[in-house]
Amino acid sequence: MDKNLLSNPRNKMSDFFYQWDFLGIAFGFMVLMPLIGMQRTTDFILFCIYVLAYTLLYGYMGRLSFGHMLYLGTGAYAATLFAAYVSKNPFLALLFAICAGLAIGLILGPIVVRATGACFALINLAFNHMGYFLALVAFAKYTGGEDGRAASFAKFGFFDFNSKPLKFWVALFCLILVFFFLKKLISSPYGVLIKSIKEDENRVKFLGYNTFRYKWVTFVISTTLTAFAGALTVLNYGYMTTGFIDPGRNVEVIFAALIGGPESLYGAILGGVAYMIISNFLAIYIPRWEMFLGIALLIIVFKFKTGVVGFISDRMKNEINA
Repeated sequence: MDKNLLSNPRNKMSDFFYQWDFLGIAFGFMVLMPLIGMQRTTDFILFCIYVLAYTLLYGYMGRLSFGHMLYLGTGAYAATLFAAYVSKNPFLALLFAICAGLAIGLILGPIVVRATGACFALINLAFNHMGYFLALVAFAKYTGGEDGRAASFAKFGFFDFNSKPLKFWVALFCLILVFFFLKKLISSPYGVLIKSIKEDENRVKFLGYNTFRYKWVTFVISTTLTAFAGALTVLNYGYMTTGFIDPGRNVEVIFAALIGGPESLYGAILGGVAYMIISNFLAIYIPRWEMFLGIALLIIVFKFKTGVVGFISDRMKNEINA
């Protein structure tokens, strides 16, 4: 395992903002809120949690998934059905959704993580299609099928999720919590190991590490955090539909990760916000806005191969070395 990974020049930007990251993230969304509205800003925050969870798997372990909407939908459906049939307590529903994301990662992980490259991406996509069919057809009696169903939650103390300000602050707190957890995880020896698996898995095996176990654990963490994002999204919207698990929407999180930079937690947040701005506002003025998103992606792939944050970090490195 390469001990120099922690001194990778791309991490210098993260070190530079170490004391300001949490405050900067919170301040950024508070500045954004009066510009686009509280409800939409909350949507942006929740999407960024989803992108952070995906970045752990794709950016740091090097496994591209075409089916991560399955895990977002798992959290959304788990929270909604728990509220409908068990308890309307919003925190118990969140806990159940987290457990559902953990369970699906534990069940599918041994199958999925054995694959690499295109096989890994397509296996996730296949499972996503299966989950979509179950929600749309097989269990439509419970899920509401294509129409979906409302998700209502009881007031818990002063936590009333019918309040937009409360949903905003809860979402922002959860974003910072997930960011803090992933930052500590990535900077730990465990994080060095999963980045080493991305660079050269055979070498890591040669050093005596059980890479299957580490890949499985990373996959489970990603699915759990993604399900958490899905459950929070249901708390925000108050309903769920098959759009929460639609395989056709997997491109959203992939574009967001590529725009910001898949090897950076800061890039995940920047990419999530950038994608949401493009998809929410460009579509108002340009009917075929997807074409411009495709052009932007081509520019990023050829000009900014490490995303916006990676490009800035590389420039800073060159200036320091100069």
